[in-house]
Amino acid sequence: MLSKTEILEKLRGRLVVSAQAYPGEPMRDPNTMAQVAASAVIGGAAAVRIQGLGDIQATRSAVEVPIVGLWKDGKDGVVITPTFQHAYAVALAGSHIVALDGTRRERPDGLSLAETVKRLHEQTNALVMADCGSLDDALAAADCGADIVGTTLAGYSGERDKTDGPDLELISAIREADLPALLVAEGRIHTPAHAAAAREAGADSVVVGTAITHPATITSWFTEAVED
Repeated sequence: MLSKTEILEKLRGRLVVSAQAYPGEPMRDPNTMAQVAASAVIGGAAAVRIQGLGDIQATRSAVEVPIVGLWKDGKDGVVITPTFQHAYAVALAGSHIVALDGTRRERPDGLSLAETVKRLHEQTNALVMADCGSLDDALAAADCGADIVGTTLAGYSGERDKTDGPDLELISAIREADLPALLVAEGRIHTPAHAAAAREAGADSVVVGTAITHPATITSWFTEAVED
């Protein structure tokens, strides 16, 4: 079993691929997502980010790299692994890292982020990735003990405008804060140039999802280009 330090080092300077399909889509199947994740690993992904307990369990059997697991529940507000019970289930399903909403918004179960992180560290072996939307989120999440802070919710939590591409300004600001947590760039990273820019801005690791693992969206980009 990898130690927490070893897991973090496996992510440092590397690509993480997010393999998720939305409800109602043809690929919305745990085995399919596990196969997509395994294909990403062949391409060089150092870890994979997976949504849903069934998908996490299937992927754990399909890959040998660390799994960043999450559970989306709800439509508005805090929906990424919103409660401790969601987080605990994600850990038990086989995640090496539990990704959860790392904003300063109120959580559905009434627990603070600090309480949730503390319980996860005490009751599981999983690391915690806080999906943040601002510098203040990242500062607070690191102070709460999060092992990783990500820019996942930049442009979606109401604190920052949605950028065209990754929020490089936020990545730089978090890097300049010199937090103890690993800094992961995530969100609207659609090209290799975007990924390189995120690293140059200070990200320790980069997560790419849609541009690699979501055929419907990728096809729509090309369809628009051809038809226009």
